[in-house]
Amino acid sequence: MVRMIAVLLTCAFGVLSCGQDDADLAEPDDVGGEQEQPLDTDEDPDDDPPVVANLSERHSEWIEIPQGGRIVAAFVSHPEVVDPTLALILIHENRGLTDWVRDLADQVADIGYIAIAPDLLSGMAPGGGNTADFANQDTAGQAISALPPAQITADLTAIADAVAALIESNGAVAVAGFCWGGTETFRFATNFADLSAVCVFYGSGPTNVAAIQRITAPVYGFYGGIDGRINVTIPQTEQLMQAAGKLYEPIIYDGAGHAFMRRAAETENEADPNKQAGNASWDRLQTILDAHRL
Repeated sequence: MVRMIAVLLTCAFGVLSCGQDDADLAEPDDVGGEQEQPLDTDEDPDDDPPVVANLSERHSEWIEIPQGGRIVAAFVSHPEVVDPTLALILIHENRGLTDWVRDLADQVADIGYIAIAPDLLSGMAPGGGNTADFANQDTAGQAISALPPAQITADLTAIADAVAALIESNGAVAVAGFCWGGTETFRFATNFADLSAVCVFYGSGPTNVAAIQRITAPVYGFYGGIDGRINVTIPQTEQLMQAAGKLYEPIIYDGAGHAFMRRAAETENEADPNKQAGNASWDRLQTILDAHRL
């Protein structure tokens, strides 16, 4: 159900990778607002013939989404598709919205899905700026750790409502997050019922039994074999999810470390365990999206 949206499109390809996870659980947030239709700035569809999904055809842009008196900036990559399609929210690592996340959004659009990557540091930099306005990644990481959980949930709820209302959306919304964003992905699933699939990349799961009971979507875990800090939490997550009757399918990739998805993008060495894990995870992610596209 779309609760609000006034999407102000501002075309600009801005700038903008992982660390400590916050596993604190927030109670469900009351995110209200009047229902509005998103602004449509696309060309008249009658001007051009329909375009079938093409790996070289997509367009990306920045949008701004009002939320609770503040503005959340988000990078959106639109696929060129004929039929409405699923949208994937990408939750960044603990250093904010980086170039790697934006590149990943473009890759998601290339395979036929809408990708939206919100900057959860929107308005939090000195002077009210976003991720790009922090002095360095360390200061951005400090700001991430100070974000109120309720604000994060409200931001993500506004993002989910906004992307579901896009003209090319079929209403299905999935979420994938990385490192800190992986933990926030799992937490968001406890606070937002309208998700089709949840993909947690090397993030920890909730420990609050009541919160786990609120999860409605299947959860898929992606973990590196030598990421001991995160992997030690997996058995408890499996036990709690099973006890609650929730679907949780973790896969551990041998030899890969924490943040292997980003590391995979940084190397051309196909023998690198991070590269192999990244490739396998990308294939799995596509399979999951295909299965939940409606």
